[in-house]
Amino acid sequence: MVIGVFEESNKDFDGFSVESMLDLHDKQNSSLWRSVHENRINMAFKGEDHLDSLSFPVQRMHLIQVDSVQRWMEDLKLMTDCECMCILQSKPISIEKDEQNELVLSSQYSTCDNLQLLLRRAWIISTELTRIAQKLEKNRWQRVHSMTVRVNCHVHSMINEYNTFTRSSSEEMHKLEKLLIDKCSEFTAFTERCLQTEDEEILKSMKSCVNETLTTVAQYFGQLIELVLAQEAQNLLRQIELSGSLYVMESAIGSLFSLAQEGAHLCRIIAKEGGVVALFKICRQDCFRCLYPQTLRTLASICCVEEGMHQLEKVDGILCLADILTDTSHSEATHAEAAAVIAQITSPHLTFTQHLSSFLENMEEIVTALVKLCQEASSGEVFLLASAALANITFFDTMACEILLQLNAMKILLAACSDKRIVDTPYSRDQVVTILANMSVLDQCASEIIQGNGVQLLMEMLFEKSSSGNPAEAAACERVQQKSAVTLARLSRDPEVAEAAVKLSCIPRLIKLCRSPTERNNSDSVLVACLAALRRLAVMSPDGLEDSDFQQLVKPRLVDSFLLCTNMEESFV
Repeated sequence: MVIGVFEESNKDFDGFSVESMLDLHDKQNSSLWRSVHENRINMAFKGEDHLDSLSFPVQRMHLIQVDSVQRWMEDLKLMTDCECMCILQSKPISIEKDEQNELVLSSQYSTCDNLQLLLRRAWIISTELTRIAQKLEKNRWQRVHSMTVRVNCHVHSMINEYNTFTRSSSEEMHKLEKLLIDKCSEFTAFTERCLQTEDEEILKSMKSCVNETLTTVAQYFGQLIELVLAQEAQNLLRQIELSGSLYVMESAIGSLFSLAQEGAHLCRIIAKEGGVVALFKICRQDCFRCLYPQTLRTLASICCVEEGMHQLEKVDGILCLADILTDTSHSEATHAEAAAVIAQITSPHLTFTQHLSSFLENMEEIVTALVKLCQEASSGEVFLLASAALANITFFDTMACEILLQLNAMKILLAACSDKRIVDTPYSRDQVVTILANMSVLDQCASEIIQGNGVQLLMEMLFEKSSSGNPAEAAACERVQQKSAVTLARLSRDPEVAEAAVKLSCIPRLIKLCRSPTERNNSDSVLVACLAALRRLAVMSPDGLEDSDFQQLVKPRLVDSFLLCTNMEESFV
């Protein structure tokens, strides 16, 4: 149905250990595309997406985020036309034989425009059905009836609109259209009869029938939308597979990408209709090289769902991606979009990546290519995509950290962080510090950190703050602070690293983060990570703490220190 479509005291924190309490890639960071697209917007992104490690799937149909006034102006025409039709008893406004209702799509609209209008109309209907259920619960019969009439008008308009731009409709679709229209008419008549009685007992008995009818309308509506979207996906895929024109294929891929942006449900439909198979066919033909970036970008969107991942595995998609990444004749844009697909399918928050057995077979080649892409990246966006893929891979298999160490990746990443043109956002620093945190479990990493001035970088990351106030950027800054503290805690088992951290005044900064909620944006995960790092450094340099800091932040159980800091006022001394 379319309605709704993170020493001893550290071991005891309500089940959290110092290691387990540090969720380096929380669910906010799971979806690469949302972050990537937002980063692209911020750079001409992120506001959550990919890159939380970078946040894609959306469980319901949604509208593209736009300015609220712009959204209102777009929806106003739909709403006012609907009111006009209510007054005219759903008769179309027409002065010429060939003139259609103002809502009917003109032939100049592209398929993407048609689908966007269809999805907007469907969203309005879905919202209205939800509101009807709410009003019905409160027995507001007058509102229930008026909203039912409005839904009736919207359903008629949606069906008329779709039939003006679709080439053909199946018999099943015509049948569903008729069932929906008939049930909407029945629903309207039913609610009208409810207005004609004031008997509470009669209304109470009729309420269950109205609820049942509403459920049926929603069911038919959901089935029809599902069928319409499946047909549109089929039409686009048919254009991609059968057309010999690059222009037509490019346009169809663009429309498919726009459709995939509407949420996980749409991605499932595309995958079930063979979208992943068709797109990988393009990526295996040299004559379509100019379409590779757009095709890979669409694949990254579709592969946020399990159905897309299964299809990718069936067509040996990992091998294809490895071939693209290792082929030096491809453009940087193509390599970057292939990295985006890798980042998506290895996202830590996904629960269905275990079946990617072929990934391990190609992991060394892929990791090598991604490290090279990071080293040679010409822009922040390219580095973001490549580093996000590497960050996710370090969660996917621990062997990746050893490969990265052999490839001297830590030195490359630390050097990139000194180039503000390449590592230019908190999202990129999030990916770098994630890789460092996961690599820091290896004993050999301590010397690499010292040689690359990595402790200084981690200290700087403890000061990460959002400059824009954007909630997504603020969340990314929290993750950077958390993961830099985690990395310091892990690396400080090496006396040389701990000594360097103490010399760089890491202890005062960690204390400040623990005691000042605003410094950590009131983040509990940052607090726990900082307490863990502070306790590790305190063992190496106990003279660096005042007695009050030791008594409150180090000596007690971790949970007690945590509770003290979370309840601490900003003026606490």
